Amino acid sequence: MNTQRACLETLAYCLEEQGTSYSGKHIQLLQTCVETCNLSVRLMSMDSEFHQQACELCFEVCDACAIECERFEEDEVFKTCAEACRRSAESCRGMAGMTVRVNRSEQKSRNARM
Repeated sequence: MNTQRACLETLAYCLEEQGTSYSGKHIQLLQTCVETCNLSVRLMSMDSEFHQQACELCFEVCDACAIECERFEEDEVFKTCAEACRRSAESCRGMAGMTVRVNRSEQKSRNARM
């Protein structure tokens, strides 16, 4: 499953669930992930000189979205989304030529402050 689809399905799932703990920040992150992936794909297909920067941003957003979705590891919808985001993050990292990996504990603590 591609990341945009996984995030859109998870977003719809969050909006359909009544009385849940899904925050506005989580919903916003899912939307941002969809838009960032779309931008990266569009710039790549145009062979844009800015594709590398879009891939770097896409890596950061997909990684953050995967971490957020992993908080709900018992839920299959979130698990599927986290896996798709993780694959995209790694793909974007490679396309951007990034050699540094984000420290997961640092990212988690940054997300906890949001």
